[in-house]
Amino acid sequence: MNLIRGFFGLFIKGLESQSPHALIEAEKENLRSQIARFNEALANHAAFVERLMRQVKNLTTKERELSAKIAANLKAGNRQVAGQLALQLQTVKQQLDENRQQLQMSDKTFKDLEKSRDISVREAQAKIEKLQSMVSETEMLEAQAELQEMAKGMISGIGTPGDTIARAQEAILERHDKAAGKARVASSGVDMSGIQMQESEQAALGEQALAEFASMYGLDNKTGESAPASAETESPSAPPPPTEKELGPMK
Repeated sequence: MNLIRGFFGLFIKGLESQSPHALIEAEKENLRSQIARFNEALANHAAFVERLMRQVKNLTTKERELSAKIAANLKAGNRQVAGQLALQLQTVKQQLDENRQQLQMSDKTFKDLEKSRDISVREAQAKIEKLQSMVSETEMLEAQAELQEMAKGMISGIGTPGDTIARAQEAILERHDKAAGKARVASSGVDMSGIQMQESEQAALGEQALAEFASMYGLDNKTGESAPASAETESPSAPPPPTEKELGPMK
C-alpha cells in the first residue's frame, strides 16, 4: 500500500508540475469554496447576533413596562401585585444582562472572524498571484532557452553540405562566373582602333580650337596669360588687346 501510494503521489506530482496553470486554477476554486463555506458560517453567526439584539430590545421594552406597572400599583396601594411584578422585573433584568453580555461577545467574535477572513483571503490571493508570476517568468525563461537552442542549431546548420543555402550559393556563383565569362568574350571582339582614332581626332580638334582662341585674344596657348608683344610683329595699325572686362570676339 505504501508503494502504491508513493507511485500514485509521484504520478500526481508529475501531472501537477506539467500543468501549473491547472494547479493554480484548482487552488483558486478551492479558495472560493472555502470563502463560501466561511461566509455561510459567518452569516449564521450574524443571525445569532441579530436574535440577541432583538431579545435585548424586547427585554428592554418589557423592563420599562414592568417598571411602569410597579410604580402604578404602588401608587394605587396594590403592594402584592407590585411585589409579583417586581419579581418578574428581577428575572427580566437578569436575562437582559446575560443577553447584553452575549451580544457584546458575539458581536466582537463576528468582527474578529470577519477580519480574519479578509486577512486570510488577502494572503491566499497574494500567494496565488506570486505563483502566477513565477509561472509566467518560468515560461518566459523556458521560451528564451528554447530560442537560444534553436539559434545555436541554425548557426551550426547553415552552410553544411547539402544545405539549401549552400546549394543556392553554389548556383548563384556558377551563374555569376558564366555571365562574367560571356562579358569578357564579348568585349574581346570589339574593334577599339576606330574608337581610339575618334578620341585622337577629338583631342587634335580641341587643341586647334584652343590655339585659334589664344591667337585671337593674344593669350599664351599653354598658360592662358597675355603674351608680350614683340617689336617685329607690333604695328601701329593693330588694335590693342581687349582688357579683362572687354574680353570677347574682335569686331
